[in-house]
Amino acid sequence: MTTLKIHDIESAPEGSKTFLEQSLKSNGMIPGLHGVLAGAPGILEAYQTIHKLFVDSSFNNEELTVVWQTINVEHECHYCVPAHTAIASMMKVDDAINNALRDETPLENPKLEALRNMTLSIVRNRGHVNQEELAAFYAAGYGEQQVLEIILGLSQKVISNYTNHIANTPVDAPFKKFAWSKENVKS
Repeated sequence: MTTLKIHDIESAPEGSKTFLEQSLKSNGMIPGLHGVLAGAPGILEAYQTIHKLFVDSSFNNEELTVVWQTINVEHECHYCVPAHTAIASMMKVDDAINNALRDETPLENPKLEALRNMTLSIVRNRGHVNQEELAAFYAAGYGEQQVLEIILGLSQKVISNYTNHIANTPVDAPFKKFAWSKENVKS
């Protein structure tokens, strides 16, 4: 059962209406997450702004997916894992990458695996990464900019994952075929 209201354009606070209209235009629907975030206009604006900034970062589509899905899976977000599975498909990311992220198995590409490992370390250690982890990340071909951009992506995911946990946001119809739960992860 949803515990926070899912707004539409009519019911949303005035400050959220424009952002929901943008969601509708961009997605052809108002994702449930956006409807929940609309309850506080500032968080909906922050989420959409951070999303755009992260998409415009130095990461390509595969790398964006690695950061998003690594965090979604680590946070056990019932809503964002299927949503980002669909998004990855739309972004033409190889299903093998997405499946490995969803199943928490190593990625075949060493550079993407280094990105996954750094993202996990930042999340699990609340930003307290050691010099060896940074050195391994840099040796894989990343730099300081990408460390900071992981934090940008994490900022977006904290907003969405935590909101979905509290709201118990129902998975939108287009994402249901990609349903995911921690209990179903392959061992």
